[in-house]
Amino acid sequence: MKDLTYLIALLISTGALVYVVIIFIKKTKTDQDRVLFSELKKQRQEFFLPNRADAYQRAILFLERIHPNSLIMRMQQPAMGSVAFQTLLLKTIRDEYEHNVAQQMFISPKGWKMLKDAKEETIKLINVASGSLAADSNSMMLSAAILNLTSEVGVLPAEIAVEFLKEELQTLF
Repeated sequence: MKDLTYLIALLISTGALVYVVIIFIKKTKTDQDRVLFSELKKQRQEFFLPNRADAYQRAILFLERIHPNSLIMRMQQPAMGSVAFQTLLLKTIRDEYEHNVAQQMFISPKGWKMLKDAKEETIKLINVASGSLAADSNSMMLSAAILNLTSEVGVLPAEIAVEFLKEELQTLF
């Protein structure tokens, strides 16, 4: 009977020891996983953060370049007809966009959507201004019509997108 009691006590203590060892191994593994995950996250951030910052910088630059005031000042050609100037402005916007399209990999979906919407709204604004002119108008008349529409709109989608992207960029740091 005594031997049976010792045997049961031995089995219980061995079981308890095995249980404690298993818990210790799991905790150690979890701690190691946590450290490993933290290190991988840090390395990933060190690799991607500069690329993300560059992408936000380029996106903001794109939005500034397609802002109607900036676009007109840069592209103005007084001798050009309004239809040719409209075509030049739209081509410039599309070329700038295509040049920066890969930046969407590093910008949030919401930020990229705002950028695309700002591009489309700028194109609409140019088209509406152009549609209000006579066929024989020149680029100066189109520029004036675009600037008048811009002032009527107030805050442009490009300006809203720039502010959003700046705020979003700040959250990365």
